Amino acid sequence: MHIFDIIAVLIFFSGLFIFVNTFYLKLPSSIGLSILALLLSFIVLIFGKVFPEFHLAEQVKAYDMEDVLVRFVLSVMLFAGALNIDFGKLGDQLVPVIVLAFLGVLISTFVIGTLVYYLLDFMNIELGYIGCLIFGALISSTDPVAITKIIHRHKLSVELENKISGEALLNGGIAIVLALVLVSLFREQAVVGTLSIGSSIWVFLRELGGGLIVGLFFGWLGYQALKYIDNDEAQVEVLITMALVMVGSYIANYLNVSSMLVAVMSGLVIRNSEKSADGESAVGYYVFKFWQLMEESLAAMLFVLIGFEMLVIPLRLDYFAAGFFALNIVLFARWVSVFLPIKMMSSSHAFDKGTISVLSWGALRGGLPVAVSLALSDFPGQEIIVTMTYVVVVCSVIYQGFTLGHVVRSYQSQQL
Repeated sequence: MHIFDIIAVLIFFSGLFIFVNTFYLKLPSSIGLSILALLLSFIVLIFGKVFPEFHLAEQVKAYDMEDVLVRFVLSVMLFAGALNIDFGKLGDQLVPVIVLAFLGVLISTFVIGTLVYYLLDFMNIELGYIGCLIFGALISSTDPVAITKIIHRHKLSVELENKISGEALLNGGIAIVLALVLVSLFREQAVVGTLSIGSSIWVFLRELGGGLIVGLFFGWLGYQALKYIDNDEAQVEVLITMALVMVGSYIANYLNVSSMLVAVMSGLVIRNSEKSADGESAVGYYVFKFWQLMEESLAAMLFVLIGFEMLVIPLRLDYFAAGFFALNIVLFARWVSVFLPIKMMSSSHAFDKGTISVLSWGALRGGLPVAVSLALSDFPGQEIIVTMTYVVVVCSVIYQGFTLGHVVRSYQSQQL
């Protein structure tokens, strides 16, 4: 199966799923797509049993999707997400959002990684501590598209909506960047043997510091080009931003720095650079809509990819059991990662009653963790990471998505 065949299949099912959900299920997109992806999983399994001569599993496994997922899908989605983050609109919520995103991801990664490490050790499933931290980081990434669409269905305070949407937008980029930096740390360790503390710090500084510098440069370069173009020239601005993402990813990989951080920083710089006298940003309305369309389209394709994961993951009962245990660990870690920063900032910033509950339960997982887990080619322990990611993402979107309304109504009753 050629890569274009895989892309064609993903696009076909994405369109079919969106059509069925829009006109028949009429559920929030993330919930509807997850249900359909789960249904696709069972159909694929049954099809493989009935028609083993088609060797679907072997065809999917034969193709290494790391380059496509890392260099294109993740870069595009993170750039699109960063392009939506307007620090000016956050106002007084800027500091709480940044603290919740950065500190929350670090706390969540450590709590999930540590507890999952001891869980798997108890279950006699082999996965090193760095592998558990990688899982902790990637699964800490929340889906801003799903969260934003669901919270808009409920009447929340402007302050809480800004906290939820702002934190979700930053959270995804930070978590994915951290996960891929940990992957680089593991691979560096595999090459040179045991890494010293100094060598580990150097890997982090090279990946994060280098990605930050390259991202700031490409963001500045893109802004300088875009500010001289009339915003009505949407096709030119779209091509410039696309070239920025693709070339930035290539240069980052060539320099061995974080291409994900380059994409995030480029988007942040372009969105938050100086506006013109009439208040327009460097890019026009249609460019934002284009990247929003790209983000949502790729998110839909990743939900379809969740369904095809059944061809990739081993059907081991202990792996799926570990996934369900990991789901509870992820929910607990999310609560801790929200509770601690909010309590730390409560003396200097106001938080409504019930904020912790809404922020904790509203953290739906999406396609980004799926993409990262599938991109871990030749990584020892990838199968258990993919399985746990599959279980957590599907259960998170469906269970939390359907019950979030009850949590929000409880929050609203506390404000009366």
